[in-house]
Amino acid sequence: MIFLLLFITFFQIGLFGFGGGYAMLSMIQGEVVTRYHWLSTGEFTDIVAVSQMTPGPIGINSATYVGYTAVVNAGYSHTMGIVGSLVATFAVVLPSFVLMIIISKFLMKYKSHPAVEHMFQGLRPAVVGLLAAACLLLMTAENFSAPSQSVWQFSISVGIFVLSLIARQVYKINPIRVLVCAALVGLLLL
Repeated sequence: MIFLLLFITFFQIGLFGFGGGYAMLSMIQGEVVTRYHWLSTGEFTDIVAVSQMTPGPIGINSATYVGYTAVVNAGYSHTMGIVGSLVATFAVVLPSFVLMIIISKFLMKYKSHPAVEHMFQGLRPAVVGLLAAACLLLMTAENFSAPSQSVWQFSISVGIFVLSLIARQVYKINPIRVLVCAALVGLLLL
């Protein structure tokens, strides 16, 4: 039963997840944490962190890790967890694969048609909204602590976030360097 639910859930996420992996994160969290309770918020946060660090698109990586963790958390063996990761990964990729084959045939023919241009203009704000939702969903006590829990940890977390943002946006420092520096500062101060 969980395998069918995983397939349906990630197929829908893959079908409606415009904007890439980061835009999918809020949809994934809504389904696997809030709706089905397959993972806790902390487990989801860990999965997002691991998905960002591993090669490949974050949406596909997240689906892979969520599929595995959800099946293992449901009481199945680790071997069945691998099957769960394969099901979730296949389901999240399938809609894009099918749609790209269909769309590529028509897009080349109608790409300068006003209706197609208007459709893409309408999708841009939706993508920005989904990315903003993903950012807001990751700003939790698990990631930043809270002033009521630990003022030191909260201050350092917010400081690392602000400095990383400034380093990327103002000084255009390579994101890998920013990530490594943020990790070192976090290890030293937290």
